[in-house]
Amino acid sequence: MKILVIGPSWVGDMMMSQSLYRILKAEYPSAEIDVMAAAWCRPLLARMPEVHQALPMPLGHGTLAIGERWRLGYALRANQYDHAYVLPNSFKSALVPFFANVPQRTGWRGEIRYGLLNDIRVLDKGAFPLMVQRYVALAYDKGRIHCADDLPQPLLWPQIQVSEEEIAKTTTAFNLTDHRPMIGFCPGAEFGPAKRWPHYHYATLAQRLIEQCYQIALFGSAKDYAAGEEIRTALQANARDCCINLAGKTQLEQAVILIASCQAIVSNDSGLMHITAALNKPMIALYGPSNPDFTPPLSDKAKVIRVISGYHKVRKGDADQGYHQSLIYIQPLQVLEALTPLLAASEE
Repeated sequence: MKILVIGPSWVGDMMMSQSLYRILKAEYPSAEIDVMAAAWCRPLLARMPEVHQALPMPLGHGTLAIGERWRLGYALRANQYDHAYVLPNSFKSALVPFFANVPQRTGWRGEIRYGLLNDIRVLDKGAFPLMVQRYVALAYDKGRIHCADDLPQPLLWPQIQVSEEEIAKTTTAFNLTDHRPMIGFCPGAEFGPAKRWPHYHYATLAQRLIEQCYQIALFGSAKDYAAGEEIRTALQANARDCCINLAGKTQLEQAVILIASCQAIVSNDSGLMHITAALNKPMIALYGPSNPDFTPPLSDKAKVIRVISGYHKVRKGDADQGYHQSLIYIQPLQVLEALTPLLAASEE
């Protein structure tokens, strides 16, 4: 069986989609699963043993370009896929499998795409409250799975591995060979400050951990570098050498390896949070207006801290520097108290 998956556009969603691939391999052990996704996804897909190959999607998020999608689909006809799963809910995401003449094309209804998909499912959001459940439910024949309780338990969560050799090579390349054990912070978030724990809270926590003989590594993209520098600047001068800002200085592959080298991670709701969960690293996940009841970190070693309920679609908070008050309310000491037993368990 040859399967084509049109993958999600965001890091966290891509990580959660691995649960679908794991289920498909369990159902069809000899299946070859190809995933079409943006080029940046390749390092993540390469660490998913269920994925046969990553197919590049050269079009940016939000680009329709029907002619180019026809060319992509036409080129895939030679692969003779048996089944396609379309994970995004957009009209354009269903075009390539249709143009590739894949005989069975499965996905949730989403935007109007009757005909493009010939196995359309109508989503009952209450029956499948988690995004990962919605991905996994697509693996089963229509009508077989009616709610999350019908899915196999326990659910196969995302799971990726990093070797000790990779860790040794990459930590040496970034001069992270200090004798202090390392704790990673992921202080960025895709849509701005409303999903970020304030930099001054991160700095207070970092100061306490450095005083306990840890070193701190800050992870993120280039646009998170400034937030990392705010954290370092807020530290006492003699502590700054124990806090290295790697935001924007690592490729995604390197960030995955370095996160795997950490004793624990403290993260906002972000793509790196979902990578940390897939690595099964001890983690404190800090949520504000976004909803951990929909996209939680899928790991038994993750602890979520949140002080409000419900989902609030905001991109900028009302507090100073655009922070959301619900994240300001989460105090560094509260995070440290939650982190301490996770560190003790990881060091046993």
